Amino acid sequence: MKAFVTGATGFVGSHLVDALRAGGHEVVCLARDPAKAQRLFGDTGPRIIRGDLSDTEALAHGAADVDVVFHVAGLIAARRPADFYAVNRDATARTVAAARRAAPRLSRFVYVSSLSAAGPTRRGTVRRETDPPQPVSLYGRSKLAGEEAVRAGGVPWTIVRPPTVYGPRDRETLRLFRLARYGVMPLYGDPRQELSFVHAADLAGALLAATAPACAGGVYFAAHPEIATSRRAMELIVAAARSAAGRRPTQPVFLPIPQAVTVAALWVLGTAARVLGRATLLSPDKGPELLADAWTCSAAALERDGGWRATQDLATGLEDTAKWYAAHGWL
Repeated sequence: MKAFVTGATGFVGSHLVDALRAGGHEVVCLARDPAKAQRLFGDTGPRIIRGDLSDTEALAHGAADVDVVFHVAGLIAARRPADFYAVNRDATARTVAAARRAAPRLSRFVYVSSLSAAGPTRRGTVRRETDPPQPVSLYGRSKLAGEEAVRAGGVPWTIVRPPTVYGPRDRETLRLFRLARYGVMPLYGDPRQELSFVHAADLAGALLAATAPACAGGVYFAAHPEIATSRRAMELIVAAARSAAGRRPTQPVFLPIPQAVTVAALWVLGTAARVLGRATLLSPDKGPELLADAWTCSAAALERDGGWRATQDLATGLEDTAKWYAAHGWL
C-alpha cells in the first residue's frame, strides 16, 4: 500500500515508518524538518513533504492518492489549554478533510489516540472499547475530541488507543532511565497503581493491523496483556538502566511522594512553566492521571479483528530500550 504518515519523525511515528518500510510499503511523511527526517531514515528513506499540521497544502500533497493515512502527530504537553484542542482536535479535523479531498481511493484513516481519551479505571479491572469514555485531563479530553473529528470526517476510519508507550527514541521515558542509573526513584501516589504498557515496535504492528477490513469503524486498545504496578515498573527500569550502564544490580531506593506533595509540586511546576511560556507535562491538570488507581486496558478486540498481539513483555522491552539508549549515548 501507499501510506501517508504524520508525526513521522516523532517517537511512535518513526517506529511506524520503520515497520511500513520493512513491509515493502511506499511511505510519504509530513515533516517540519526534512533534514531531521533524512538523518533518521537515511538517504533512501521515505518521501518527505515539508510542512506541519497547519499547512493544508502540505497535508493535501502528502495525502494525494494514498491508500492509508496514519495520523500519529499530536500534542502531549502545551503552554495553554487551548493548544491541546488546536492540535489534537482541530488539526486532526484538517488532516481528515485533506485526506477526504486528496485520496479518492483511501481505504483507511488510522488515528492514534490514547488511553487517556478513555480514562482510568479501578485496580483489578481493565478498560474495554465498550466502556463509556471518561477522560480526566485536558490532554485526554482533546484526544477524545480528535476521535470525534475522525468519526465525523467522512472517511473510513479506525482509532487506536495505546496506553503508556516506551522503547528506543523515547525522550520522555529517558528521564526515568537517567534517574534509575543511581538506583533512586520517586514514586508518586499509590505504588500499587496498575498500568498497561506497549513497546513502540509492537504499537507500530498494531497500527498496521488496524488497516484490516474487520477493523473499519472500530476503536481499539493496543497493549501487552501484562499489567504491572507502578512500583514494579520502576524496579524494572532501575534494573535495565543499571545493567545497560555497566553498573551492578541493586535494590532500588524509592522516594514515596505523598498525594498532597504531588499536587502541590504539580501546581508549582505548572505555574512556573506558564510564567516562562513553556510547555510541560507536569501541571495540576496531570494530577488526576498520576493519582488514578489504574490505567489498564485489554487488546482482545484488536487481536480478534486485526490478528495482532503484543510480543514484548515489560522486562524484555525495558532492557531493549536501555541498551538502545546506552548504545546511542543517551544514557
